Amino acid sequence: MIYLDYQATTPLAPEVIAAMTEALARYGNPHSAHAMGRRAAAEVELARDRVSRTLGLGDGRLIFTSGATEALNTAIQGVARGAPSGRTRIVAIATEHAAVLDTVTACALEGMEPVFLPVKDDGLVDMNAAEAAIDEGTALVIAMQANNEIGVLQPLDEISALAEKVGALFLCDAVQGFGRMPLPVVPDMVAISAHKVHGPKGIGALWLKGDLAIPPLMHGGGQEGGLRSGTLSPLLCAGFGVAAKLCLDRRDEDAAHVEALWETAKALFAGWTINGSVDHRYHGNLNIRRDGIDAARILSSCRRVAMSLGSACASGSGRTSHVLRATGLTDMQARSSIRLGFGRYTTMSDLEEAALLILETASEQERIA
Repeated sequence: MIYLDYQATTPLAPEVIAAMTEALARYGNPHSAHAMGRRAAAEVELARDRVSRTLGLGDGRLIFTSGATEALNTAIQGVARGAPSGRTRIVAIATEHAAVLDTVTACALEGMEPVFLPVKDDGLVDMNAAEAAIDEGTALVIAMQANNEIGVLQPLDEISALAEKVGALFLCDAVQGFGRMPLPVVPDMVAISAHKVHGPKGIGALWLKGDLAIPPLMHGGGQEGGLRSGTLSPLLCAGFGVAAKLCLDRRDEDAAHVEALWETAKALFAGWTINGSVDHRYHGNLNIRRDGIDAARILSSCRRVAMSLGSACASGSGRTSHVLRATGLTDMQARSSIRLGFGRYTTMSDLEEAALLILETASEQERIA
């Protein structure tokens, strides 16, 4: 199997597997006071330090969660419940992940006003619309660093400045960018996930700036500074920590490898149209279309290639991508689009072989059309 679905999840790093295998034998509860518990707690704190160093945002606290979805829910719902009087608006970009869109929509039940900003045909947010929407009544502004479907990098510095100008909090979904590129600003809150950076599934984190406090989403034992109750898994924390450290240690090497793959992929699919901005984009994401082809048929025909039609979370829904529709593509164009994601463990021969299979299948469709 040729794996080209890095935006959905990434292969576990061998170093992560080794660290987690070793940690399997240590079963102490990190919240217990005895020696085994203290050792487990030390492993958790080492992991927390490693993830924080890779995030590189300075003064703040990192709260471990079950993943980015929980981190985003904690941040969004926490702000909604703790918002000052008069601040009832939550502003997000229309191309955000469902974990943001659905949570912001649900906050309407808490009396909040959801506002979803349009994007231009390149996938970048319409800054005129953003400036008009982000006002003194705004409690929270949310923006994704790198889009999970089309790889577009939003202008976080400009969006953050608008939020700061009116005293609103700024939350960044940095899941696709974490470990690969630094954030250009220091948001008030950041959500990240381990399994997007060669770590284990089932763990993520929410970073909060300085002494920022929000109400907890879950109640219980008061772990994680009272913000996230529940017994932590030292095993998952250790895996996340090693994965984060590897990202920091290998950042230049990984970036050069992805850049080489990107240039090759662009050449191989020269006759296809790239969805989203080419200039403001993470190069480990190639979302492309060829009008007239059926991307779902390509997916089913190229069984040796693991690729995607869009977000893994919406897979099987039958709906076309809300991200592609937001950029102005028709349903037919969206159904002619595929997403190829590559990274650290993708070889050039993998990419070339996959491209050959995809191009042959597309050409066959065109011949019989």
